Amino acid sequence: MYAALVPPCGAGCECGFERVFSEKSARAAARAYRENGLADDARWMVRAVAERVPAGYGVLEVGGGIGALQIELLRAGAATATNVELTRTYETVASELLSESGLAGRVDRRLGDFVVLAAETPAADVVVMQRVVCCYPDADALVGAAGRHARRLLLMSFPVERWWLRVGVAAINALLALRRDALRVYLHPFARIRAAAEREGLRLASRERGLFWQIVAFER
Repeated sequence: MYAALVPPCGAGCECGFERVFSEKSARAAARAYRENGLADDARWMVRAVAERVPAGYGVLEVGGGIGALQIELLRAGAATATNVELTRTYETVASELLSESGLAGRVDRRLGDFVVLAAETPAADVVVMQRVVCCYPDADALVGAAGRHARRLLLMSFPVERWWLRVGVAAINALLALRRDALRVYLHPFARIRAAAEREGLRLASRERGLFWQIVAFER
C-alpha cells in the first residue's frame, strides 16, 4: 500500500526508524542508483543547480540517505558536500558509494536531527532536501532552518496535495500506529512550506508538480 500510494520518502525522518530505513533498504536504493541513476526529482535538482549556480559551490543535503544526489552534484560542479542524516543505517552503504566514486574526501557526513544541529551546521550555497519534508512533523522548523543555511538556492521535493494522497497518508499512518512505529508521513501544504522559505529571505523561482511529487526551487 505504501509504495502504491506514496513512494517511500528519502532519509531524514525523525527517530530511530531503522526498521523502515534499514541497511537492507539502503542497499536496495544503492543497487537502483547503480543500475538506473537518480530518481526523476533528483535529476531535476541537478539540472536546476547547473542552470543557476556556477561550478565550485558547496552543497548541504538534509536527509541525503545513501548520498547519491550529493555524488551527482559533485560530479556536476560542486566543490564539497555536507550531509546531515538522522539514521545511521545509511552510513556503510554511503561510504561504499563514495569510495567507488572517488569522492570520499569531499563529503562530510554528520548524524543527527538537522533542526537540532542547525546552529553547528555550516551554511552552503545550495541546500537540498529530497523527499524529506514529508517525514518531518514540523515543516516550519525544518524549512526555516534549511532556508537560513541556503546562501543561494534551496531545492525540495515533497508530495503533491491531492485528496487521494491524503486518504492514502491517513491509511499509512494508521498502519504505522498499529505497528507501533514512530514514523509518520506528513502532507504539508505548499503554502506553508513557501511561507517558511520566504520568511528566510528566499523567493520562489520554480515549481513543478507530478503525480506524486512536486519539486520547488527557492532563490536568495
